[in-house]
Amino acid sequence: MDQKSGKWYAVHTRSRYEQKVYDGIYGKSIEVFLPRIQVISRRKDRHKKLLVPLLPGYVFVNTSMDPQEYLKILKTVGVVRLVGFEGRPVPARDEEINALKILDGTDRTVNNRDYINEGDRVMIMEGPLKGLIGFYLRHKGQGNKIVVSVDLLHRSLEVGIEDWALEKMS
Repeated sequence: MDQKSGKWYAVHTRSRYEQKVYDGIYGKSIEVFLPRIQVISRRKDRHKKLLVPLLPGYVFVNTSMDPQEYLKILKTVGVVRLVGFEGRPVPARDEEINALKILDGTDRTVNNRDYINEGDRVMIMEGPLKGLIGFYLRHKGQGNKIVVSVDLLHRSLEVGIEDWALEKMS
């Protein structure tokens, strides 16, 4: 299911349908990616690690966007639309998909934030998130953060990180 000739597109899903859409598209032999993070579910009698969508309401497909494949994606149960402008799907940048792949499965605290336009671009140089590129933020009393933005969705993800692990990019 590796279609390197295509580009990555964001698929907007119905609420809480991310896994169903992922399974449906995967079953049609189209490369699909559902970035998730680990969270601890606290029940009265136990704590359990769960994987939940990193960007609720979205999955990503790697496709050449030929008409047959486009229709297969749109006809998948739970798909609302492909994200784009003026009715045309717009691909995500490779850098954004690579950042989401690095975050996929992490147990770090990740918070969805409003879209970020400003701030220094940084790369994490050490640790499990090495290679992640984003914007640097500092919150008084809350430590340092790196914010990864997905321009296509106008969404940003905030991850706590130590200062020493960052390098400013030019």
